[in-house]
Amino acid sequence: MNLISKIRLQIVDLVKNKFALSSSFLANLDKSLELGLNIDKDPSFGDLSCNIAMILANELKRSPREIALDIKEAILQDANLKKIVVLAEIAGPGFLNLTFDHSVWRGLSKNLLEFKEKCFKPQNLKKEKVLVEFVSANPTGPLHLGGGRGGIIGDVLGSVLKFLGDDVEKEYYINDAGNQVRKLGNCLKIRCEQELGMESMLPEDGYAGEYLIDLAKECIAENGKSILEKPPVFFENYAIHHLLKNIKKDLSDYGIIYDTWFSEKTLHEDGSVKSAMKLLFDKELAYESEGAIWFKSSQFGDDKDRVIQKHDDTPTYIAADIAYHKNKFDRGFTKLINVWGQDHHGYVKRLKATMEALGYPAESLDVILNQLVSIKKGGEALRMSKRSGVFTTLRDIIDLVGKDVARFFYLNRKADAHLEFDLEVALKKTDENPVYYIQYAYVRCGSVLEKAKELMPYAAFLDTLKNVDDIDEQIYDALGKEEIVILKKLIALESILSGIRRTYGTHMLAYYVFELSKLFHNYYANNRIIDSEKENLTKCRLMIIYLVRENLSFCLDLLGLSKPQKM
Repeated sequence: MNLISKIRLQIVDLVKNKFALSSSFLANLDKSLELGLNIDKDPSFGDLSCNIAMILANELKRSPREIALDIKEAILQDANLKKIVVLAEIAGPGFLNLTFDHSVWRGLSKNLLEFKEKCFKPQNLKKEKVLVEFVSANPTGPLHLGGGRGGIIGDVLGSVLKFLGDDVEKEYYINDAGNQVRKLGNCLKIRCEQELGMESMLPEDGYAGEYLIDLAKECIAENGKSILEKPPVFFENYAIHHLLKNIKKDLSDYGIIYDTWFSEKTLHEDGSVKSAMKLLFDKELAYESEGAIWFKSSQFGDDKDRVIQKHDDTPTYIAADIAYHKNKFDRGFTKLINVWGQDHHGYVKRLKATMEALGYPAESLDVILNQLVSIKKGGEALRMSKRSGVFTTLRDIIDLVGKDVARFFYLNRKADAHLEFDLEVALKKTDENPVYYIQYAYVRCGSVLEKAKELMPYAAFLDTLKNVDDIDEQIYDALGKEEIVILKKLIALESILSGIRRTYGTHMLAYYVFELSKLFHNYYANNRIIDSEKENLTKCRLMIIYLVRENLSFCLDLLGLSKPQKM
């Protein structure tokens, strides 16, 4: 645990011991409590601002300012806290602003040097076995532009949760059963017929993209003209196999590696779908009506009951989904996270209803809905549709702007906000491009450290450091206001990552790494980093740059972005 976390914990423990608080209040305290470091605000607000008095007001039936005064006095009398809090002030309706002694920043510097990214791990984490399912686009064509957004959200979320200590797996659900697959196989056969000179026509709702023409040529080359004698399932399997292979390649080049590719077809073949429906009947949560089988989803908050088996005995999509999510729990996962497009918003309630009906806690399933993506090219918005054949694929974007830019641009907005992918900015190799800006900060940090070692042998002190206590205290004493602001920003990553685990807001990591890069670039521009006449100050600033580089390296890894050595 880093020093700032220890201070926060001491304050919370002090409050818990001072006031008589109900167990229900204490159980929810962490959700509303804010003990935030002051990085960008007015310095008069101190180093740490606390809203705890306002949270306690309703529970204690007292004014926030009165409570804040009690907490202030308790802090200044506490044997440990009074050594590090040099000023405690009450502001506004009841904020408590604390200013720390310089020893705090010395201690935090040592923490970051010694423990590096371990400083950002929470203590006493209640570990979950998490399955993050994302993208899962029907393998009926190339991955389109919109699929990249859910991909980066799921991938980064999985990486963050894994770092924090959860047991995480990433999964792609292959929709390789049902009417869309049959339609795909039929369209491929028609394309083969056309290639062999027949005047066959695609159905109006068929897949019209040129990718099926290319696939038909490949299919004929491999199997000859007798291919038309093959049964429908051959064309279905051939199309799914080859299109899925391309999807896997695109996602791999995008930096996404899944732990599992789960086939929907297996749920039908092994009887899981029928078993799930039987379970609903056994629980008296399914019934027959109008020749179909219905699930009583309205009992669990859904708008109406849902058909799970049609009158022709074919199961509906929700029947397979019930079996699939039951399978997830049967595999031992305690938290399911699905990343879906916004067009699935109406499906969330009914899926949660099925989980509740099967006896699983409603909170064990979370769904992240990401809004649509649009792209402008030459001032013209491009349409996206596999069926019409007019769309921009994820492969197009990766090839055009590169993996790093694609990943960051997709992540750099809240999931529930519409994303406009600006190709003009994405293609720039200047500070206007946030990816260039961030990676240049990483490269510049490394360049400064190497240049310093060339000019002054003592600048290599961090390379040979074995114990943080071996660093001369005068180096820590040289920490000024700008260095302390950077230290605050560095340790703020702990709260960012914990916030992502709580809210799934992966965009916060993109915002954070950009803000840290900006802080560094400004620091570099405003200060003489290497000063041969001021050894301790130079070492102090090199230490800060070293810590920034370590932090950027860690964040770039979480984001799945490359770390260039030169630019």
